[in-house]
Amino acid sequence: MSTVTFPHQRVGDFTITAISDGYLTASLDFLSNIDPHEASRMQSEAGQSEPSAVHINCYVVRGAGHTVLVDSGAGGIKQWGGRLRANLSLAGVEPSEIDTILLTHAHPDHVGGLVDRAGHIAFPNAELVVHQREVGFWQDDGNLSRASERARGNFLIARRVFEGYRDRLRPFDEGDVLPGIRAMPLPGHTDGHTGYLLESCDQSLLVWGDIVHFPHIQIERPDVSIAFDQDASLAATTRSRLLDRVSADGILIAGMHLGEAGFARIRRTSAGYGLLYEIEA
Repeated sequence: MSTVTFPHQRVGDFTITAISDGYLTASLDFLSNIDPHEASRMQSEAGQSEPSAVHINCYVVRGAGHTVLVDSGAGGIKQWGGRLRANLSLAGVEPSEIDTILLTHAHPDHVGGLVDRAGHIAFPNAELVVHQREVGFWQDDGNLSRASERARGNFLIARRVFEGYRDRLRPFDEGDVLPGIRAMPLPGHTDGHTGYLLESCDQSLLVWGDIVHFPHIQIERPDVSIAFDQDASLAATTRSRLLDRVSADGILIAGMHLGEAGFARIRRTSAGYGLLYEIEA
């Protein structure tokens, strides 16, 4: 099988590959604590030709005897993404090879690729690993009854995924989820929003989920939240604390909306924080 090279990094004994699912579109009006014109200017200055386009990354992690997929993209839901399956094939990864799926959270652009419209699972040999608070939130009928009409669809999508993988669902609370991979609670975006810290041979990488949707805005301005956040204030606090930690410790970052390059480091600047994409050697 011929393969295409995707952005990748080695962290000790782990190999991490960024697999694009494509794009979704989110209006800059969804951002809070910033004027949309200012947000558009920042996007343009960062070279973003389509300011409202949000790239969707998934990650394949190989190591410690496992082939892991972190999130699954949107799977074409709402005409978002849908490129994961084809790109996995181009990367030489068969769905049957995936033995573990780590979910950062259960929004549609992260779980849409896990099942088809009939509810058939896309990764038949995979265990689905997700924070217990995330499962509890989306399965709670009270939360569903209080949700807006738009958000109710998100509940149905999450529930379809949890039902499809019910025999191989592993909720967790904290700690290691696999050898060398530790869950890191990152609350605010959703109730159980989780990052995954990979550590091997004194190297580390953090898959930080949806800490940012517009990295060229929210890394420079961590107070800027988005309408998708369940708790915008908590999400901003989490983002600020995490940017401080990863910049101080020099931790390599992978993020679902970090951009096509897939990997970056956060640097301290005179104004706060800056984004430096990391290109594999």
